[in-house]
This record gives sequence, structure tokens and C-alpha cells, in this order.
Amino acid sequence: MPTLQFKGKTFVQNHHLAVPYHQLVPNKKKSLTEKVSLQDNLIIHGDNLLALKALLPTYAGKVKCIYIDPPYNTGNEGWVYNDNVRSPIIREWIG
Repeated sequence: MPTLQFKGKTFVQNHHLAVPYHQLVPNKKKSLTEKVSLQDNLIIHGDNLLALKALLPTYAGKVKCIYIDPPYNTGNEGWVYNDNVRSPIIREWIG
């Protein structure tokens, strides 16, 4: 089977290992109901990888659907998603 090879592939594949698991804490102020529960349907706003790492310990093998709205290349590295286009590896890969 063909594989895609690019510089920094190992780093990208292993990056999730550097992100720790953490507890998912609901925000009652943003809830639509009085009863806040992690057992109901959830909308999680935040970094994709951090959200998935928070879900994994409790919901592994139990989740039916996860929709991730991916960031887009804004060209603005001060934005909430850093495009990190200054990385020499990324620049060479894109260039």
C-alpha cells in the first residue's frame, strides 16, 4: 500500500503523546439545562487534541460521533490557531 512520506512525519504522528490527559469540566454558565451532566450529549469548545484527550479516559469505545471543525490557514500566527509557518520543516514541505 502506498504511504505518504514528509519531513517531520514522526513528530506529527507522535505529538499526541506529549499532550497529557486531563479532566473534562462542564461550564454550567454555558449549559442549556439546569442539570449539567457529562453523561448527556456534549458540545466541547476548545483545542481539538486537548478535547479528545479529555474524552478518551471516560468515553473510549462509547462515542458514536465526533465532529471536529478544523482550523484554516489564516496567515495570522497570533490567532487562536498558530499556523506555525515559520518552522523550517513546514516551510520546506510547503515550499
